[in-house]
Amino acid sequence: MAKTSSKSKTSTLEQILNQQVANLNVLYVKIHNYHWYVKGEHFFTLHVKFEELYDDITLKMDEVAERLLTIKGSPAATMKEYLDIATIQEASGNEDQRKMVQTLIEDFATVAEEMSEGISLAEEAGDHPTADMFIKIKSDLEKHMWMLRSYLG
Repeated sequence: MAKTSSKSKTSTLEQILNQQVANLNVLYVKIHNYHWYVKGEHFFTLHVKFEELYDDITLKMDEVAERLLTIKGSPAATMKEYLDIATIQEASGNEDQRKMVQTLIEDFATVAEEMSEGISLAEEAGDHPTADMFIKIKSDLEKHMWMLRSYLG
Protein backbone atom coordinates (compact mmCIF):
# COMPACT_ATOMS: atom_id res chain seq x y z
CA MET A 1 0.00 0.00 0.00
CA ALA A 2 1.36 3.43 -0.93
CA LYS A 3 2.17 5.92 1.79
CA THR A 4 0.10 9.08 1.92
CA SER A 5 1.61 12.46 2.65
CA SER A 6 0.91 14.27 5.90
CA LYS A 7 -1.05 16.79 3.84
CA SER A 8 -3.50 14.20 2.49
CA LYS A 9 -7.05 13.83 3.76
CA THR A 10 -7.17 13.01 7.42
CA SER A 11 -8.94 10.03 8.86
CA THR A 12 -9.74 10.88 12.47
CA LEU A 13 -11.64 13.68 14.13
CA GLU A 14 -8.59 14.61 16.20
CA GLN A 15 -6.49 14.87 13.04
CA ILE A 16 -9.00 17.11 11.26
CA LEU A 17 -9.29 19.34 14.33
CA ASN A 18 -5.52 19.61 14.54
CA GLN A 19 -5.25 20.30 10.82
CA GLN A 20 -7.65 23.19 11.27
CA VAL A 21 -5.72 24.51 14.29
CA ALA A 22 -2.70 24.58 11.96
CA ASN A 23 -4.58 26.11 9.02
CA LEU A 24 -6.13 28.82 11.18
CA ASN A 25 -2.76 29.70 12.69
CA VAL A 26 -1.16 29.92 9.24
CA LEU A 27 -4.09 32.08 8.10
CA TYR A 28 -3.68 34.32 11.16
CA VAL A 29 -0.03 34.99 10.30
CA LYS A 30 -0.75 35.31 6.56
CA ILE A 31 -3.57 37.81 7.07
CA HIS A 32 -1.36 39.83 9.42
CA ASN A 33 1.26 39.89 6.67
CA TYR A 34 -1.35 41.18 4.23
CA HIS A 35 -2.61 43.73 6.78
CA TRP A 36 0.88 45.15 7.25
CA TYR A 37 2.05 45.03 3.64
CA VAL A 38 -1.02 45.88 1.55
CA LYS A 39 -0.34 48.85 -0.72
CA GLY A 40 -2.24 50.70 -3.39
CA GLU A 41 -5.44 52.57 -3.95
CA HIS A 42 -7.46 50.17 -1.77
CA PHE A 43 -5.07 50.29 1.19
CA PHE A 44 -7.57 51.77 3.63
CA THR A 45 -10.33 49.33 2.70
CA LEU A 46 -8.15 46.22 2.75
CA HIS A 47 -6.10 47.22 5.80
CA VAL A 48 -9.32 47.39 7.85
CA LYS A 49 -10.81 44.23 6.26
CA PHE A 50 -7.67 42.20 6.90
CA GLU A 51 -7.73 43.23 10.56
CA GLU A 52 -11.37 42.14 10.78
CA LEU A 53 -10.45 38.80 9.21
CA TYR A 54 -7.47 38.04 11.44
CA ASP A 55 -9.53 38.93 14.52
CA ASP A 56 -12.21 36.47 13.34
CA ILE A 57 -9.64 33.77 12.56
CA THR A 58 -8.11 34.22 16.04
CA LEU A 59 -11.44 33.39 17.69
CA LYS A 60 -11.94 30.38 15.43
CA MET A 61 -8.41 29.10 16.06
CA ASP A 62 -8.92 29.24 19.81
CA GLU A 63 -12.34 27.59 19.59
CA VAL A 64 -11.01 24.68 17.53
CA ALA A 65 -7.96 24.17 19.78
CA GLU A 66 -10.12 24.25 22.91
CA ARG A 67 -12.59 21.81 21.36
CA LEU A 68 -9.69 19.46 20.65
CA LEU A 69 -8.56 19.76 24.28
CA THR A 70 -12.15 19.15 25.43
CA ILE A 71 -12.25 15.81 23.64
CA LYS A 72 -8.85 14.97 25.16
CA GLY A 73 -6.78 15.73 22.07
CA SER A 74 -3.56 17.70 21.87
CA PRO A 75 -3.55 20.71 19.55
CA ALA A 76 -0.40 21.65 17.68
CA ALA A 77 1.14 24.71 19.28
CA THR A 78 4.32 25.61 17.41
CA MET A 79 4.95 27.27 14.05
CA LYS A 80 6.88 24.20 12.88
CA GLU A 81 3.91 21.94 13.69
CA TYR A 82 1.49 24.34 11.98
CA LEU A 83 3.54 24.43 8.78
CA ASP A 84 3.95 20.63 8.81
CA ILE A 85 0.23 19.96 9.32
CA ALA A 86 -1.44 22.83 7.43
CA THR A 87 -2.89 22.31 3.97
CA ILE A 88 -2.51 25.98 3.10
CA GLN A 89 0.71 27.90 2.55
CA GLU A 90 2.05 30.94 4.34
CA ALA A 91 2.26 34.28 2.50
CA SER A 92 5.05 34.61 -0.05
CA GLY A 93 5.53 38.29 0.75
CA ASN A 94 5.27 39.30 -2.89
CA GLU A 95 1.48 39.46 -3.29
CA ASP A 96 -0.18 42.58 -4.66
CA GLN A 97 -3.57 43.56 -3.23
CA ARG A 98 -5.60 41.54 -5.76
CA LYS A 99 -3.44 38.44 -5.25
CA MET A 100 -3.83 38.79 -1.47
CA VAL A 101 -7.61 38.75 -1.79
CA GLN A 102 -7.61 35.90 -4.34
CA THR A 103 -5.30 33.82 -2.16
CA LEU A 104 -7.57 34.28 0.86
CA ILE A 105 -10.58 33.18 -1.19
CA GLU A 106 -8.69 30.02 -2.18
CA ASP A 107 -7.48 29.36 1.37
CA PHE A 108 -10.94 29.86 2.84
CA ALA A 109 -12.31 27.47 0.20
CA THR A 110 -9.73 24.83 1.18
CA VAL A 111 -10.55 25.15 4.87
CA ALA A 112 -14.31 25.18 4.24
CA GLU A 113 -14.02 21.99 2.17
CA GLU A 114 -12.03 20.34 4.96
CA MET A 115 -14.70 21.47 7.43
CA SER A 116 -17.16 19.32 5.44
CA GLU A 117 -14.96 16.31 6.14
CA GLY A 118 -14.87 17.31 9.81
CA ILE A 119 -18.66 17.61 9.91
CA SER A 120 -19.00 14.07 8.55
CA LEU A 121 -16.43 12.63 10.95
CA ALA A 122 -18.01 14.40 13.94
CA GLU A 123 -21.51 13.24 13.00
CA GLU A 124 -20.28 9.65 12.54
CA ALA A 125 -18.71 9.86 16.02
CA GLY A 126 -21.91 11.31 17.52
CA ASP A 127 -19.97 14.47 18.43
CA HIS A 128 -22.63 17.08 17.72
CA PRO A 129 -20.80 20.01 19.38
CA THR A 130 -17.81 19.53 17.06
CA ALA A 131 -20.07 19.13 14.02
CA ASP A 132 -21.93 22.33 14.98
CA MET A 133 -18.65 24.21 15.42
CA PHE A 134 -17.44 23.07 11.99
CA ILE A 135 -20.78 24.03 10.39
CA LYS A 136 -20.58 27.54 11.87
CA ILE A 137 -16.95 28.04 10.80
CA LYS A 138 -17.72 26.74 7.29
CA SER A 139 -20.67 29.12 7.02
CA ASP A 140 -18.57 32.08 8.17
CA LEU A 141 -15.79 31.26 5.70
CA GLU A 142 -18.28 30.95 2.85
CA LYS A 143 -19.60 34.42 3.71
CA HIS A 144 -16.04 35.82 3.75
CA MET A 145 -15.41 34.21 0.35
CA TRP A 146 -18.56 35.77 -1.09
CA MET A 147 -17.56 39.22 0.19
CA LEU A 148 -13.98 38.90 -1.09
CA ARG A 149 -15.19 37.66 -4.51
CA SER A 150 -17.57 40.63 -4.64
CA TYR A 151 -14.69 42.96 -3.83
CA LEU A 152 -12.73 41.56 -6.79
CA GLY A 153 -15.78 42.02 -9.02
